[in-house]
Amino acid sequence: MSLDQSSPTTPLKNVRGIRNLVDALVIKGLLDSAVAKEIKLEMATKNVNLEDILLSKNLIDEVDLVKTKAEMYGIEYVPVASEEIDMNVLNLVPANEATKNSAIAFGMTKDGRVKLAMSEPLDIQKVKYLETLMGKGAMPYFATPSEIEQVINSKYGAQISSEVTEALEDVGEDDVVELSAVSKVEDLGMDLTSAPVSKIVNMILEYAVKYNASDVHIEPQEDKVSVRFRIYGVLSEKLTIPKKLKSAIVARVKILSNLKIDEKRIPQDGRFQIKSGTKVYDMRVSIMPNVYGEKVVMRLLEKGGGTMDLADTGLRGSAYKSFLENLTKTQGIILVTGPTGSGKTQTLASAIKIVNKPEVNIITIEDPVEIRIEGITQVQVNKDVGLDFSTALRAFLRQDPDVIMVGEIRDGETANLAIQAALTGHLVLATLHTNSAAGALPRLLDMGVEPFLISSTVNVVVAQRLVRKVCKHCIEGYRAPVEVVKIIHQVLDGLKGFDMFTYPNNSANEPTTLEDDEVILYRGKGCPKCNNTGFSGRLGIFECMPMTNSLAKSVMEERPASELNDKAIAEGMITMQQDGFMKALEGLTTIEEVLRVVK
Repeated sequence: MSLDQSSPTTPLKNVRGIRNLVDALVIKGLLDSAVAKEIKLEMATKNVNLEDILLSKNLIDEVDLVKTKAEMYGIEYVPVASEEIDMNVLNLVPANEATKNSAIAFGMTKDGRVKLAMSEPLDIQKVKYLETLMGKGAMPYFATPSEIEQVINSKYGAQISSEVTEALEDVGEDDVVELSAVSKVEDLGMDLTSAPVSKIVNMILEYAVKYNASDVHIEPQEDKVSVRFRIYGVLSEKLTIPKKLKSAIVARVKILSNLKIDEKRIPQDGRFQIKSGTKVYDMRVSIMPNVYGEKVVMRLLEKGGGTMDLADTGLRGSAYKSFLENLTKTQGIILVTGPTGSGKTQTLASAIKIVNKPEVNIITIEDPVEIRIEGITQVQVNKDVGLDFSTALRAFLRQDPDVIMVGEIRDGETANLAIQAALTGHLVLATLHTNSAAGALPRLLDMGVEPFLISSTVNVVVAQRLVRKVCKHCIEGYRAPVEVVKIIHQVLDGLKGFDMFTYPNNSANEPTTLEDDEVILYRGKGCPKCNNTGFSGRLGIFECMPMTNSLAKSVMEERPASELNDKAIAEGMITMQQDGFMKALEGLTTIEEVLRVVK
């Protein structure tokens, strides 16, 4: 690998040590001195960014600008778009982090450090963050933002792009059909089951399975079609496709999902199945029109393999004990809260697995039914025929149920029906969209449920998030920086009897000879098993708030969520952040990952 440090044909003066970029550009002959004075005046009067002025007015080439900065600060410049980059090295920085930080890994130094091409290599905090992310030291280089973006858009999708390229070459102009004039499949003029477009869609789905993606986003943009995968909760772009194929790709997905191919004005939802090896996946499809066409989002759900044991979800300790105790009760409400994609459905499925016995009649109403469970009655919401949560709940009470599961309490009518079911001797499990366990109770009040009904029927509220797990194949221990130790202190010092310096560790790869106040944390170095991300799989972090007499009294007085939260903590509740930090100390996840999902 050679770093191009070539200069323009005319020799330019050295500007090493000069700290004023305008002066440096004048000295190098790249900017006229009179123009430089005007720029300085504009900066002083309008408070605008120097580089924005230079580039927006085309006063200097972006490469010359970055090369001058590199020379000023003694940091090497790299034309990263022309570099040959090993994909294993590139993937040390995930695509989403590369975009966010305008930085990519492009090589390794002889002493094992990662060469980072950055638009802001002087940002020490950003460099340290990327070092923590990669689990390796870094050597920063200057690179232009546009070249970094070019690499992100092209090379991160190289694994799949190289296989899609052949299919793209087979797609001619005659194969591209605009759907505005199409009324039925036959009018497409091509066989979408065997055409190159079909091959491209199949490859996208195959790679989604390979990467353990939960969702696939096919999004038309102004000049391309972007394909992004959500892997362990984080979206990253894996492929770009020419925009001329957007209609044909959407048509292929619509045909698979049995949707109307000529309807482009309104959203459509559908389903289909795919098989990869011995596994079968349900694909839940949502198509949404936008200004550039139609966006497709497909959710992958493994059929028959979705239910895990409750202990494997990440719920444990006093929270696990409290949840289990309330699960054995014959009446009352158990609420599981959190945003979309936080694992609520999995937790409820794991709970139902415990109470699912021949002598127990369990009925669920879900939208959609994501996890199929043998031995129970699962009902799918169908708004087209008037079957919603409230309608189903009324009918459930005539089905002699012991346990009722409500996929989501969305309105006051559903909430009150769930309360009535609990009052009449049924155990009700339900989800609610709130940020914390304490926030669920005021949310029910907002829906019009009477305070005395909430306090007398709600048994326990669990809030949760999902964090990525450190890859067990490349885990390593390291001494936590002082500032991170301070954060851990702030979060965990309130736990009674907890000492983070003696808290048990799960990894044998920890540094020895610790000094006082030093803490060992863990990270994944990156390996083929985890696609060099350092993470593999996800784990729940929880807070569990049982309804105590003191909390019931506060609910009756309609106290705010913050006060309920403080009271629950005083009574021994471990918060999600505390639970996450303890799991980070054990090497199950990282502090950064916990803060990402909790904050």
